[in-house]
Amino acid sequence: MSPLFYQSKKESVWDYPRPPRVEPTSKRIRVAFAGVAIADTQRALRVLETSHPPVYYIPPQDVRREFLVPSGHKTFCEFKGIAHYWTARVKDQEAVNGAWAYPSPSAGYGILRDHFAFYVHLMGACYVGNERAEPQPGGFYGGWMTSDIVGPFKGGRGTETW
Repeated sequence: MSPLFYQSKKESVWDYPRPPRVEPTSKRIRVAFAGVAIADTQRALRVLETSHPPVYYIPPQDVRREFLVPSGHKTFCEFKGIAHYWTARVKDQEAVNGAWAYPSPSAGYGILRDHFAFYVHLMGACYVGNERAEPQPGGFYGGWMTSDIVGPFKGGRGTETW
């Protein structure tokens, strides 16, 4: 059999839509911080938006909320609405505004209500299946970069006007 048969298809972030699409994934999504598993699910949703790696949203029942403290920080997304942020706190370590959710998402994004997303660069480790994700370039966007996603990606120096 051809070696190409065994290669998984890569997704280009330039094939993702704008406005973003939300879709379920059966891949296991895990988040660890300070050596503690704070989220683990096979019921995540992923948000796909042009030029961005996927952002994974985890159902609240699959997140260990005892390690998240509301921070009071909020941001606005033109598509999803107002995001509320949480600080991850384990023992003496914390990741300020390391997680966010949409308690009252905009029309068309209701499925995301109360699901948590995490910044890869602020967590100890984030996994899609067995692969450790890398953070999207820059500090603002929360995409999870894996080997099956190709760019170029928005977020790095010089991409602000894309």
